[in-house]
Order: sequence, then C-alpha cells, then structure tokens
Amino acid sequence: QVQLVESGGGLVQAGGSLRLSCAASGSIFSINAMGWYRQAAGTERELVAGITTDGKRNYADSVKGRFTISRDNAKNTVYLQMNSLKPEDTAFYSCAAGVSALTPDGVGMDYWGKGTLVTVSS
Repeated sequence: QVQLVESGGGLVQAGGSLRLSCAASGSIFSINAMGWYRQAAGTERELVAGITTDGKRNYADSVKGRFTISRDNAKNTVYLQMNSLKPEDTAFYSCAAGVSALTPDGVGMDYWGKGTLVTVSS
C-alpha cells in the first residue's frame, strides 16, 4: 500500500502562486507515476500534471507554462508549483499514484490522497 498526503492548498488572488506538496509513504517502490488531478464544480476530473519515476513530465494544455511538477526522491514528495493562477484554476486538487501510466481522468489510478482545495479569487 501507498499513502499520499497533500498540503499547500488555500485561497490566493488571481496572478498569485501556490505550491502543492504530495508526500508518499509505504510501498513506493511499486509506483511508476504520480500526478495531480483537479475537479471543479460541475466538471469532470482532469489530469493537471504528471511525472514518472524517470522524470518524464506532462501537463494539461491549460496549465502549460504556468504550472511545474517536480519530485524530491529523498523526501518521496512530488510538488506542483502553480504560478499566474487564474480563477478557472479553482478546484479540488488531488494527488494520485499508479503502478502504470497516469490516466486522463484518474480512473484506474491505484492510490489517492485526500486532496486539497485551491481557490483563486478574481
């Protein structure tokens, strides 16, 4: 089993920044990829950013150039640095991990954190 604990959400004004953290523990050797998903009210859950164990990254088009995903292997932690935040980034953000590839909507991911709310005011 793998446990994921997120932190770093909150309220920020448009144009501001936040950094989300996802600390992993347990059988992390089994994990191939970790990512951040988000779901806003009335929308489907979507993959925001992902990173594999060999460092490959991918981003949703809507966040490219503004968000950066990174990992600290010594701390077993994945970060999502979010800059130039927009009101449309307001959502519930969840960290997920999988033994295989990340999926666009999170279906099939093996492990989930409890999530954290990000609110961007205009």
